[in-house]
Amino acid sequence: MIDIKFLRENPDIVKQNIRNKFQEAKLPLVDEVISLDRERRETQQRADDLRAARKKNSKQIGALMGQGKKEEAEAMKAEVAKYAEELAALEKKETELAEQVNERMMVIPNIIDASVPIGKDDSENVEIEKFGEPFVPDFEIPYHTEIMEKLQGIDLDSARDVAGNGFYYLMGDIARLHSAVLSYARDFMIDRGFTYCVPPFMIRSHVAAGVMSFEEMDAMMYKIEGEDLYLIGTSEHSMIGRFIDKIVPEETLPQTYTSYSPCFRKEKGAHGIEERGVYRIHQFEKQEMIVLCKPEDSMKWFDKLWQNTVDLFRSMDIPVRTLECCSGDLADLKVKSIDVEAWSPRQKKYFEVGSCSNLGDAQARRLKIRVVGEGGKYFAHTLNNTVAAPPRMLIAFLENNLNEDGSVNIPEALRPYMGGKEKIEAPHK
Repeated sequence: MIDIKFLRENPDIVKQNIRNKFQEAKLPLVDEVISLDRERRETQQRADDLRAARKKNSKQIGALMGQGKKEEAEAMKAEVAKYAEELAALEKKETELAEQVNERMMVIPNIIDASVPIGKDDSENVEIEKFGEPFVPDFEIPYHTEIMEKLQGIDLDSARDVAGNGFYYLMGDIARLHSAVLSYARDFMIDRGFTYCVPPFMIRSHVAAGVMSFEEMDAMMYKIEGEDLYLIGTSEHSMIGRFIDKIVPEETLPQTYTSYSPCFRKEKGAHGIEERGVYRIHQFEKQEMIVLCKPEDSMKWFDKLWQNTVDLFRSMDIPVRTLECCSGDLADLKVKSIDVEAWSPRQKKYFEVGSCSNLGDAQARRLKIRVVGEGGKYFAHTLNNTVAAPPRMLIAFLENNLNEDGSVNIPEALRPYMGGKEKIEAPHK
């Protein structure tokens, strides 16, 4: 959510930002906010004037009573009573107008960074840099679930019977690899100075509305029936929520966390064949990075965060590239975002395995996360990034480490988490 003072003073900038995000239907909201906000402030001023008059007249009533001017005092009491009636109506109107302003402000997109390329959707995202040499072996690489099945590492049929499509059982060494990747990602980030955290896996609706747009909330989150609780889609949701309504001492910034959680997502819509299996699912686990920092430091941290993901994948010999998200591909709260994509030898192209986002002060403004320093109070900046999200990451791992005989090499960095194993092979019958 942007600053209403900024919108009030720069409506044309806000409107152009909406156009840059190809959300022209939201353009009328800017003028509506300005009109409603003006009426709200006028109502507030009238209410303040009445409060001042009521206070002044109350003092005069006491003076008149002291002078024995009872009739004049009673007349003034009647006038003060009228003030009370009007004031109650004004306060109700002020609350209603504030709610109408807030409803519109919550759906006006955040101002994107000037460096963000303008484009309608993810087809216009821009490649920034490649890390590692993409490699295609001289043997055919099976679909990822076939690799797992040959290693007796997955059971989709039973999961479908138990929970429906979009779920899975991981088994044996594949399940162990899944846990090993998460443990390695956790320690990788701890070694880089991040504090490890396991947050709540459910959050209340006002927290959910504070960390994401209503469109994202509806498309992603599962609600717990009969309770004001939602299953988180990523640990960012509860990690940022941890600071709701808090005043953070400036000297404690930056605060950097790496958090583990299961993630639950509706994943609405149909997807292509390459997104079947365990690519796009309703339940997965993830290691995340979260940063709370001063506004002037957020772009520096943004670059550090996506580089951490690149370094993690390269430590496992997986080629990756970074992709700048264009304006139309940015969620409404984001200022700037970079996707990290891993190389798929099977598809002979890259696919997304993580996303790094700078949200400016949008989440902090919604959740009232303020920083106090020598210069006074201000809203913090928040950032998040994926460290590793298996099982999607497992697809990249298996394809890039597969041998022609169906075995999978374990990179040196992961071997301590796999009991020293150098290779995963199909169990002997």
